[in-house]
Amino acid sequence: MSVRRLFASLLYEGQLDDADLLEEIEQSCWALAEDDRAGRRWSREHGYRGYTSYASLNDLPIRDPVFADLRKKLDRHVARFAEECAFDLGGRKLKLDSLWVNVLKPGGHHSAHIHPHSVVSGTLYVAMPAGSGALKLEDPRLPMLMAAPPRRPDAPGDLATFATATPQPGTVLLWESWLRHEVVPNGAKGERISVSFNYR
Repeated sequence: MSVRRLFASLLYEGQLDDADLLEEIEQSCWALAEDDRAGRRWSREHGYRGYTSYASLNDLPIRDPVFADLRKKLDRHVARFAEECAFDLGGRKLKLDSLWVNVLKPGGHHSAHIHPHSVVSGTLYVAMPAGSGALKLEDPRLPMLMAAPPRRPDAPGDLATFATATPQPGTVLLWESWLRHEVVPNGAKGERISVSFNYR
């Protein structure tokens, strides 16, 4: 007999490998959280425990050269991931579509979601105190499993219903934008800081 494993969902993990840039990004995130009144208001009105620039600022790489430097590094990570995904881009490259800051307070989380209208999504983890919320990814086949029994706790990663990643500061995670994911509650005593982005 033979068994083939089909239809992979890939999770890319890389490193920023620039401690000075990571520190500058953290400072910029704190400055935005303090100065961006529209972002703070949106976060408050939408029950986001902390601050996000998601709905208030769409020009961070133009507004702050730190994010322009970050974009150059992300471009390289995304190009490698696109190659691993065997995307046929017809000689073109994926381009950054949006980039936003997240400062998640203790107890904060982000419920399961996808990123429509983009190809690759990801996050750079800037500050991850012990106990910070992990990234939880869902098997995209879950809505179709119908009468399938649950998986055993010792199921291999490619058969598990959920997978988690607990990144460190400087970690870059990438996934295809249709892959449903969430941020589990931040159980740390301090803020969990990240920069999320979409490529189209």
